Amino acid sequence: MKKFSCEMHIDHALDMFVAEQEDFPIMDKLSNDEKLSTKCDYCEEQAAYIVSSK
Repeated sequence: MKKFSCEMHIDHALDMFVAEQEDFPIMDKLSNDEKLSTKCDYCEEQAAYIVSSK
């Protein structure tokens, strides 16, 4: 499972991941190239982070 998040929604993305997966996520900052083509899962802003499983 992967969730993409902007700066504003990172707390929500982490909470949703834990609620759905019942496991601790890994949070990584996206590279500048990845940011250009990736939108936040919760709004239309560019994603800054990816939250995923181990």
